[in-house]
Parts: sequence; structure tokens; C-alpha cells
Amino acid sequence: MKIDATMMMGVGFCIAFVTILLTKALSWVWFEPKKAERCLRRQGLKGNSYTFFFGDVKAMSTLLHKAKSKPINIVDDVAPRLVPFQHQVVENYGKNSFFWFGPKPTVHIMDPEAIKEVFNMISDFPKPTFNPLAKFLITGLVDLEGEKWSNHRKIINPAFNLVKLKLVLPAMFHSCNQMINEWKMLVSEKGSCMVDVWPFFNSLTGDVISRTAFGSSYEEGKIVFELQKEQAQLTIKVLQSIYIPGWRFIPTKLNKRMKEIDYEIRNVLSEIIQKQETSMKTHESPSDNLLGLLLESNKKEIEDRGHRKDVGMNIDDVINECKLFYFAGQETTSVLLNWTMMLLSRFPNWQTLAREEVIETFGTKEPDYDGLNRLKVVTMILYEVLRLYPPVTDISRVVRKEIRVGNLTLPSGTFISIPTILVHHDFELWGNDAKEFKPDRFSEGILKATNNQVSFVPFGWGPRICIGQNFALLEAKMALCLILQNFSFELSPSYVHAPFSVITIQPQFGTPIILHKL
Repeated sequence: MKIDATMMMGVGFCIAFVTILLTKALSWVWFEPKKAERCLRRQGLKGNSYTFFFGDVKAMSTLLHKAKSKPINIVDDVAPRLVPFQHQVVENYGKNSFFWFGPKPTVHIMDPEAIKEVFNMISDFPKPTFNPLAKFLITGLVDLEGEKWSNHRKIINPAFNLVKLKLVLPAMFHSCNQMINEWKMLVSEKGSCMVDVWPFFNSLTGDVISRTAFGSSYEEGKIVFELQKEQAQLTIKVLQSIYIPGWRFIPTKLNKRMKEIDYEIRNVLSEIIQKQETSMKTHESPSDNLLGLLLESNKKEIEDRGHRKDVGMNIDDVINECKLFYFAGQETTSVLLNWTMMLLSRFPNWQTLAREEVIETFGTKEPDYDGLNRLKVVTMILYEVLRLYPPVTDISRVVRKEIRVGNLTLPSGTFISIPTILVHHDFELWGNDAKEFKPDRFSEGILKATNNQVSFVPFGWGPRICIGQNFALLEAKMALCLILQNFSFELSPSYVHAPFSVITIQPQFGTPIILHKL
């Protein structure tokens, strides 16, 4: 009898556990989404009806695959190829619309005032975690929230101070000049040559971030660059699928490889950091690289606050920030340079104006920091490229508790999408020429171009604006100046226009350019 009673209790416990689990699962995949849908529709938002568990993920995947299957004409709107599903939703339902990422509603925020609210209220609109596996790539400052984010931002800020960026300019020049010399060798015999600039820009920005981040250890740093490239490809795969809680612990081939890459990266970075710390203690190495500046700032923060355990960064924190140096620093600048070369090839008048400004400022000499900051035409061009081809197509946030944004009340758990590419190409915000390349719209600065609205957000906006934006622009200016000093260029007849998103907006089939030696 005692055994029967024990068994009955065990069975009853199992039934209760399974019932609770099923109830929670059903609530997650059906009752909560339907409740959120009713809430959004009552406020006038439109979108597809919720489909059990998958939502719009299948439709997104189908449209994206179809868009990538064929290139577009160079004069075509790029948005339908880059964000085909979101573009379709806005076309069908308007800006006040939503879609479903699995069981979670995602609301488009495209009004500048609402965008401003979302970017400013950082504690109310944190960054979402779509899939924990993405943290192997997207980590460090960009992934932190609350007080830890605030502390890390304070420590990292000095490394990206405009004055400190002067220290890394020689390393930027060295890498850029190396690429220019390679191009000169290619065109030396005939005076012109066809070059796919995309892999060159990838190598260039990887070399720049390796040199500027790690100084004398940049060769080891390049190993990290190669590993990060593979990790980015794997991260895209996991972000395009719905995450099932606990799935990251299943030893699938993809999961195992992502963990292996992370382990390798951490080992390499740990050795580089230890070398930098040792050389700084013995005064053998100046703090003229981002890692040195970061460690110096971290040390000062710890000393100023009495060596408490809860201040400063530990070794894991520093490694995460170094990984972010790579991902953000390399990707952002390489795509910016790529689309700048493409657009200046299409619009030779702007190429000529930019070259005249560069020659007038520097002649044939090495560009210096003050001169780079005085460039007006080059800056206008880079801003316009960032508007037409922002580094990322979309900026996401999540609502942790019910909150009001503009005229909307968003339920807890709602994702927010600020579709950068759609905002940057919006006729209502930028005029009838919104999809055209017109750098002179920035002739009087960003505020004038945007009518003082938050509608130009290539690096985000507000307190969490990308800390490396000045670094990226400085590197892009240095590279572009050296290119313009040495070459004129045009698009190759073999160029195929096929921008697509691999976290950043990249050319699917490369960017073949015909270089002419000046």
C-alpha cells in the first residue's frame, strides 16, 4: 500500500508538472500573442493575423530567399531586396504596422518623435535577445544594460575620445597606404586595372582594427578577425530561426562550432591582453592602441573608486570589448567604403569634387588629423552613403513592461523595430529625392538635412549611439583620401548590383571597379 501511495504521489506530481508546463507553453505560443494582437489592433495598428508559433518567420524567409536569388538594376530601390518582408508590410499596412517574429509582435516605429523616445529612454527600451547564441558574436558594450552598461561606457569613452584618436591615425595610414601600394602594383603595367574592391576593404579594415586595437600584437589580432568572420556567418543562421528555450545546450554541429570559435578567440585575446598589461607595467609599450587606452582607463577607474570588486572590468569584460572592436570596427567601415566607391563611380562629378577638395587640403602628402576633420565635401558624401546604405537595416528594442510610445501603448514582450533603411528612404522625411544620391543635402550639416528630426540614425542615436562612429568616419576619410589622391575609378561592366544583409549591408557578388592611375 505504501508503494502504491508513493507511486500515486509521483504520478500526480508528474501530471501536475506536465500540466503547468503545457499551460505555460500554450500561453506563450497562443494566448499571449492573441491578447497582444487585440491590443495593437484596437489602437489602429495593422498587420498579418498571428499564425501559431511561427508567426511571419516562414514568409520572411521565403521573401528573403526570393529577393537574394536575383540582382536588381542599379537604379532600383534597394529596400525590397534588403528587407523584403518589412517593406511589404509597410506597403500593405502603412507605417503604423506590425509583424510577427514567432509568437512575439514586432511594431514598426518610423515617426521621428517616437524614434527619439525609444533611443532616449534606454532603461525602458533595452536591446532584445533574440537568441542567446548570438552573444558569441554580439557582445560587450552593445549587449549590456543598466549600471553595467553605464560603467563600461564610462571606461571605454576615453579610448574613443577625438583627441585620443589622433594616436591611432598613423596605424590607420600604414594599413591604408599598404592597400594603395597593392593597387598601384596591379595597375602599374597598363595604367588601369579591374579590381574587386570588396575583399580589399575587408582586409584593410581588419588590418586597421588589428593595428589600432592591439598595436604590436596586430598579427595575432588578425587571427581573431578571421574567426569573427566565420562567427558572423553562423550568427546570421541562428538569428533567422525561432529560438526554443534550452536549445543552445543541445550539441548540434552549429552550436558546437560557435562555442569552439568563441573558445579560440578568447584564448588569443587573453594572451594579447596579458602581453599588453605586462608591457604597460614595464613601460615598454605606449598606450597608443585601443586596448592600451582601454586598460589604462580601466586601471584609473578601479584606483579612483578604491579597488572595489564591483567596479572596473575583469578579464572577461575586456575580452568582450575587444571582440566588439572587431565586429563593429571592421564591418562598419568596410561596407561604408564599398558603397562609397560604388556611388562615386556612378556619379563622377562628386568623385571629381571630392578629389579637388582632397588635393587642395593635402596635395600629395599624408592626410593629417586636422585636415581630415576640415573636409566638407568628403563628409557630405560619407553621410549620404550612410543614409542610402546604412550599416544595418534595422535597429531592435524590446518592451519589458507595458509602456506608452507616442500615441501607442505597447504590451509587455513586444519587440520594436526601427527600420533604418526605410526611415532613411522615407519621402515624407527626406523629400521626393529621398532615394537619390545627393550629398549636398548635408551641406549645412545633419540637423539642417533632417529638419532637426531624428531621421538619420546610421549609428543609432541618443545615449547609446555607437561609441566608435568617429573612429569609423576617420578611417573612411583616410582611406578615401588616399584613393582619391592616387586613382580615378569607374564601375566595371561586370558589376552586378545585389546588396544583401549579412548583419551589415554587403555586396553579394563583390564590387568590381576599374582603377585608373593618376
